[in-house]
Amino acid sequence: MTVAGYDYDLLDVQISDGVATVTIDNPPINLMTSTLFRSLAKCSAQLADDDDVRVVVLRSAVDGFFIAHFDVAAILEFPTDGAAQEEPDLGGFDRMCEAFRTMDKVTIAELRGRVGGGGGEVSAACDMRFGDRETFAWNQMEVPLGILPGGGGTQRLPRLIGAGRAMEVVVGAVDVDADTAERWGFLNRAYPGAELSTAVDALARRIASFPMSAVRHAKRAVLAAEELPLVDGLRRETFLFQSILRDPEAAPTMRAFLDAGGQTPEFESRVGDAMGELHARGDG
Repeated sequence: MTVAGYDYDLLDVQISDGVATVTIDNPPINLMTSTLFRSLAKCSAQLADDDDVRVVVLRSAVDGFFIAHFDVAAILEFPTDGAAQEEPDLGGFDRMCEAFRTMDKVTIAELRGRVGGGGGEVSAACDMRFGDRETFAWNQMEVPLGILPGGGGTQRLPRLIGAGRAMEVVVGAVDVDADTAERWGFLNRAYPGAELSTAVDALARRIASFPMSAVRHAKRAVLAAEELPLVDGLRRETFLFQSILRDPEAAPTMRAFLDAGGQTPEFESRVGDAMGELHARGDG
């Protein structure tokens, strides 16, 4: 079932309690065709503008594949007349990936099976990535094709996993398994396949239960670390902290924390679970 207003080719979108789950369904390998790209671009723009959505989860309906890569037959049709030029504006694929990276929602990629080329680039643009320990395999396979990753792969990967490892992935075009991807920092965590969706859904619901202004300001602060020198980032963090203190939700939420036993040994010894419970029952 697709939510009214979110009707796209090759995507199923469901929204519940602030979590939008976007399921990609383009068998047999979830090839990033022009149709799938246009649907993801439209969906990312619409989700970015939807104030009721707090968290976005991307997952696949196709067994063995998250997104394989961009359609090579389509790439062969790209125009090559005249000299290459540096464009003043981002291209459509980069704009789509940037929408997932910068929207004021938390974006999570749930990665089962093969993650290749453009699929890796979409994943890298999300805030978090979680993988299936048994089936996850990531490969940037562009260089053996005679091209290079053209949707942010050479730019986001060094920031995520370091230049040397990014070079191994991009130039070596090696398969990276879930344990290695987790150790390198591409995956936040790798789970047994039977546990992956449950873990991702639980995290998405947990985040969606928190004060949304705080989540959005926190995401902006983390993004500043990628974009600004340290001292400028600290200034931005201080500004965002001061801004969120003035949000109407802030003081009542902090008082609810104290009323629930915050700053006592019993509460603080299990603070992660306790904070989740506080917001799950609506006290926060």
